[in-house]
Amino acid sequence: MDEQNKTRPDLLAAIHDRTAKAGVIGLGYVGLPLAMSMARAGFTVIGFDVDPDKITQIEARRSYIDAVSNEVLASQCEAGRFSATVDFALLGDCDVIAICVPTPLTRHRDPDLSYVENTCRDIARHLRPGQLIVLESTTYPGTTEEVMKPILETSGLVCGRDFHLGYSPEREDPGNRDFDTSSIPKVVAGDGEVASQLMQAFYGAVVKTIVPVSNTRTAEAVKLTENVFRAVNIALVNELKLVYDAMGIDVWDVIDAAKTKPFGYMPFYPGPGLGGHCIPIDPFYLTWKSREYDQPTRFIELAGEINTAMPRYVVEKLAEALDRRLGRALSRSKVLVLGLAYKKNVPDIRESPSLRLMELLLERQADVSYHDPFIDEVPRTREYGHLKGRRSVALTPETVAGFDAVVIATDHDQIDYQALAKSAQLIVDTRNAFARRGIDSDRLVKA
Repeated sequence: MDEQNKTRPDLLAAIHDRTAKAGVIGLGYVGLPLAMSMARAGFTVIGFDVDPDKITQIEARRSYIDAVSNEVLASQCEAGRFSATVDFALLGDCDVIAICVPTPLTRHRDPDLSYVENTCRDIARHLRPGQLIVLESTTYPGTTEEVMKPILETSGLVCGRDFHLGYSPEREDPGNRDFDTSSIPKVVAGDGEVASQLMQAFYGAVVKTIVPVSNTRTAEAVKLTENVFRAVNIALVNELKLVYDAMGIDVWDVIDAAKTKPFGYMPFYPGPGLGGHCIPIDPFYLTWKSREYDQPTRFIELAGEINTAMPRYVVEKLAEALDRRLGRALSRSKVLVLGLAYKKNVPDIRESPSLRLMELLLERQADVSYHDPFIDEVPRTREYGHLKGRRSVALTPETVAGFDAVVIATDHDQIDYQALAKSAQLIVDTRNAFARRGIDSDRLVKA
């Protein structure tokens, strides 16, 4: 690459004619699908990740993300539009760099921006004039300006003059076959007028619909608002489940009837707890930031408390059912947790309530196993390292009959629920999986 092309003085023109090269840092559930969308739009894309196993799989044309097929990955690699590397020195070859790294919480529920900060330091070492740097990771309003910009400017380059900065929140929904990265409307914002033009031009070329907003803080707030909305409404139905259960009312019947109203109501459903990266974590980014402005977030924090308490509620319902129906203590029972993933039909265990359920059952000295058709073995996780290596048991009638109880934590579609109803001694259903399929059993308890 010659020096004139490397400094790219006119990035807008390069985006329009597809000669701009894109980089995506973090090739997980967000980054790899985004990289494929960029490549399909005609850009040459380099994927960056610190995990060499991911790079090895990509080079072997094997996708480890459900949203990206082996065929799509192979086609973009073989066309020369996508490659992956652990060599962050190649960031200097990229004109647009999208950051798709984790933004978890600390043990004290404070934002952990270490992945974003370390990534920005890597970029700063290779930053050059003319580049557009974009954060896609969910975070609190102000991160792009207050955290990213100062780190990037340690390079000696000035934001808005030498390089440009933007924010565009990811909106991935693992397992959703109706929408993919390119068809989901994308919120975009830039730090300044030129950055805004570049953001709109680049993402307008990658996805079908862009939604420009006035500044990066607004874009950051949009993502949090989407997830706070879901977290609060799920907490509401989780609380209603407890109230109606005490009254002998089936909350699922209530929701099914309520959703027939064609206006003024949107159905949300209870469960054993919240999972995935977004809903259990993102609202706490806003509550943390709001303290800086002396603004209470009681509503959001209460929703978090309700949702966090749901796994313990499920365990108590299980203990009660074992005692009343089988005359067994939980500490002397064999329990099968059905579904390790946080949602059905995906192999994604991020923040899965099933892991918390298993931990609580082990604390109560139950003999715990799990079955998940998508997850053969529990991988290493930050909070549940002691569960690593446990393997999914076979779901045969003989195996099921050997357990005192089966807890339906994730309602995968490929499970034979009719056969399960015949074999299980006791079933605790947290997802209404049996009623939705018209299966009735006197061994069934809803939780």
